Amino acid sequence: MARKNSNTAANVGYEAELWQMADALRGSMDAAEYKHVVLGLIFLKYISDAFEEQHAKLEAERAQGADPEDPDEYRALNIFWVPPEARWTHLKAQAKQATIGQLVDEAMTGIEPDNPSLKSVLPKDYARPALDKQRLGQIIDLISNIKVGDEASRAKDVLGRVYEYFLSQFASAEGKKGGEFYTPRCVVKLLVEMLEPYKGRVYDPCCGSSGMFVQSLEFIRAHANGNGNGGKAKSDLSIYGQESNYTTWRLARMNLAIRGIDGQIAHGDTFHHDRHPDLKADYILANPPFNISDWGGERLRDDKRWQYGAPPAGNANFAWVQHIIHHLAPTGVAGFVLANGSMSSNQSGEGEIRKNIIEADLVDCMVALPGQLFYSTQIPACLWFLTRSKAARAVKHADDPVPDCWRNRQRETLFIDARKMGKLVDRVHRELTDEDIAKIVETYHEWRFDDLAWRGEAERAGCTLPAEPGSRYEDVPGFCKSATLEEIRQHGHVLTPGRYVGAEAQEDDGEPFEEKMKRLSAQLAGQFAESARLEAEIKSNLLHIGYEIE
Repeated sequence: MARKNSNTAANVGYEAELWQMADALRGSMDAAEYKHVVLGLIFLKYISDAFEEQHAKLEAERAQGADPEDPDEYRALNIFWVPPEARWTHLKAQAKQATIGQLVDEAMTGIEPDNPSLKSVLPKDYARPALDKQRLGQIIDLISNIKVGDEASRAKDVLGRVYEYFLSQFASAEGKKGGEFYTPRCVVKLLVEMLEPYKGRVYDPCCGSSGMFVQSLEFIRAHANGNGNGGKAKSDLSIYGQESNYTTWRLARMNLAIRGIDGQIAHGDTFHHDRHPDLKADYILANPPFNISDWGGERLRDDKRWQYGAPPAGNANFAWVQHIIHHLAPTGVAGFVLANGSMSSNQSGEGEIRKNIIEADLVDCMVALPGQLFYSTQIPACLWFLTRSKAARAVKHADDPVPDCWRNRQRETLFIDARKMGKLVDRVHRELTDEDIAKIVETYHEWRFDDLAWRGEAERAGCTLPAEPGSRYEDVPGFCKSATLEEIRQHGHVLTPGRYVGAEAQEDDGEPFEEKMKRLSAQLAGQFAESARLEAEIKSNLLHIGYEIE
């Protein structure tokens, strides 16, 4: 059972106060522009904090031969080397000067030569005339008051929390445009918890600000003590991603760098310039842009990725689906977000493509999501979970000596209707709570594991099973249903969960039907009588002031 936690991404403490102060300094600056101003400075503060803390330690050890100005002293500890002109103390001292923009640009430029992973990543346009230098100095003063990169802050992931909170707030401020770089944390967490990426190659073909990768590594850390390994679980993931928007690609690289995550994050159009053409990933997580029409599909009609039919030039939904399938390893699994229309559309051949994917037995699970989760769109969304292999197998996680056992799920698909879940965190945005996520995840994992149906196969696969066989999964009317391929065919290969899960069971109140009908009929008669009395009273009052109603 997953640990219960009622916290949401909107309830994280001092990050909100810091955001309010930073946002007050934005003035009339567009959120999309201000985002890079603030996040670039926060990043610079982070690497400077870590550097200056180690610099002080080395200064105290000069008598023992330590050299505080030797870059190798920092690289050995995975700390970025920061030249004198880029150190936060220098910038803070010059914050009130008219040249502060130029100084920040010089700091960003000075960091790159000794830190190749940051090449072409850091913003360097703080000197532009349009940026108010007084406000820039005020932002530097504000950020100077927080510690984000020292050892204690790194242990608490202070910067990670601030960075993610700021990303979410910028996404909200930018509305539709903001969704291009940020997927709500609760959706990312649900995808990651469903797929459990303990080990292997993780790929996101439209990675935005790298939220999927960050959450995958957080998943590893969160489960370090839960796998019977004494807390020794370690990350053994290889990260691959691609992002077409250059400024968003820079955000992605910075988001990984602040957490010390190495990843092959490429810049370019995933459809037309696939930068990982030979990759076969064990896990694919993605939130592709919904229903995009200008993806250049007419130039890719004969692409080798379209194994299940050429996607329509006017909608990229099934281009994303087939690109993801193309990059799945033989036992790979994928989880991704799409618009609800993808589950039922028959326009421009989409129905035929979906049918071919279903008949190939690739669809493992479908989840209908509640509305108002995304900053970028009010279009209802769903989660697709695909797998190359539904055969019974043992799945070993990290250093866990006892593997998980997955049953043979061939020609079966799980449908989950989560539309009633979540809670409003403001007037227009909803979040899935940890309890909601745990319920969905446990339903999927219990459905995958059914030792009663395949005990012999499991034992041959080397799995350790309970003494008493039995399934822990049950269909729940209104919430989940395990459907056969034949049932899906009967529904015309439509994958909308509501078609399969049926109506939620109504709780029996124990009152016999005849007695209930007598009581309700008497109650209704009383309401009719009261309605007639009120109608007569209103007519009488109107008549007294000269208005008669026939």
